[in-house]
Amino acid sequence: MISTIILIASALSIVLALVSFWLPQLNPDSDKLSPYECGFDPLGSARLPFSMRFFLVAILFLLFDLEIALLLPAPWASQLESPPTSIIWASAIILLLTLGLIYEWLQGGLEWAE
Repeated sequence: MISTIILIASALSIVLALVSFWLPQLNPDSDKLSPYECGFDPLGSARLPFSMRFFLVAILFLLFDLEIALLLPAPWASQLESPPTSIIWASAIILLLTLGLIYEWLQGGLEWAE
């Protein structure tokens, strides 16, 4: 049974790989070769620098995303030897991130338009 599944998966992979080489259009037109596939010429330079606000929002997203990953095991803290210690550490993480968010908010770091 397992060898049949492996054989079918291998055959399907080989067939799909071969078809992917034959199906694409071999003579692309000028629109496909341009850096913008939408069909119109760009109005400005494509090499404009990103705003630092963009990076700030991205870093804040990563911080709060990591917070969720760190706090995910918190409901199972009751099964540990010292549940209050785990709950205190989880609360400290939430408090620290909340204070950092309030600080950024008050400093105007979260306002996109200046």
